[in-house]
Amino acid sequence: MLIRKRLCRITAVLLSVAVMTFVFSQKPQAVSVVSEYDASGEEIIWETAGTVSDIGDNLQINAASAVLMEVNTGEILYEMNPDEALPPASITKIMSLLLIMEAIENGSLSLHESITVSEHAASMGGSQIWLEENEKMTVDDLLKAAVIASANDATVALAEKVCGSEESFVAAMNEKAKNLGLNSTHFMNATGLDADGHISSAHDVAVMSAELIKHPLIKNYSTVWMESLRGGETELVNTNRLIRFYDGATGLKTGTTSTAGYCLSATAERNGLSLVAVIMKGDSSNDRFNGARKLLDYGFANYTFKSIKPETDVKYLPVKRGQHDTVEIELPESISLLLIKNSVKDISQKITFSQNLTAPIKRGQKIGTVEIFVGDKSVAAEDITAKDDVKTKSFLSSFENMIRGLFIL
Repeated sequence: MLIRKRLCRITAVLLSVAVMTFVFSQKPQAVSVVSEYDASGEEIIWETAGTVSDIGDNLQINAASAVLMEVNTGEILYEMNPDEALPPASITKIMSLLLIMEAIENGSLSLHESITVSEHAASMGGSQIWLEENEKMTVDDLLKAAVIASANDATVALAEKVCGSEESFVAAMNEKAKNLGLNSTHFMNATGLDADGHISSAHDVAVMSAELIKHPLIKNYSTVWMESLRGGETELVNTNRLIRFYDGATGLKTGTTSTAGYCLSATAERNGLSLVAVIMKGDSSNDRFNGARKLLDYGFANYTFKSIKPETDVKYLPVKRGQHDTVEIELPESISLLLIKNSVKDISQKITFSQNLTAPIKRGQKIGTVEIFVGDKSVAAEDITAKDDVKTKSFLSSFENMIRGLFIL
């Protein structure tokens, strides 16, 4: 009996030591942080009421501002306080990721190259994958962490690789915002952590989101629901619940801070129609996801997108007093058309050419027009241009042509 008691005590001590060793050997887990916390684990209560589908009706979005934009044309389909400047939280990373995508496409950054994590990147609070100083991780894995799990440390590590420092990267973000005409946006960091003067608007977020989703590579990350890093030691779950629950969802980014509230930029595509829905300062996670779903449902219910290819049998136009008698025409590759579903009638096109073209003609010069009609209504027009230069005929060139003609005879 005494031996059995002693064995039980020894077993208990050994179990306690084993448990404590396991606990203290683990990396710290993500926790809610006031400055930037993640609500991805919250259960979403989807509203069951049908979405109002009549254009112009109030969709009752529970947020400070909201915008629905068609990606290819940039047309605004629904808006509510679109230009109100608000803290954007982690949807800031949309601009960060846009610059990173551009760096990859221009060859200055490679998905397979390894980045050594700096002390500054490792010090980031909020959503993170607990990178350690001098830890090495590929661009591909850092992108997984930044896009799927909204990791601040991974985002800063990428930013430093692209521009040398987070400060230089933020300057590039602000320059890009200026180039895109984002008048309500100014960045103070690459992550979205609350900072004085760090602001954007639903309209501006929609514009930068449309730019980002046009880069095909981003969908390799933004459409992933679950992923792992470090040989399976670090599990990632997408903070955007629409990726799992919304048909056609392609991204894009959540954001949450105590100041910004619950934010979301949600992108989706169906039958060639690509939409971005932005919710700023929702009161709850349910508000942002249900609000974005309402906007997307509204867009898909009411609009359709068509790409029209101009067609004509005419290949060349006559040119007077030119070294060549004709100029080859260049048609637009396609004309993007956003249409209200219940107003779609027969789509037709009308092509007109400039008359009495006279040299000189410059390449790219307008020499005609393609006009698109829905029924009797003109809805779009694009230029037809000259494919090549045509120089004015000189005396010497005329003489050479005459001599050439004599020899041919």
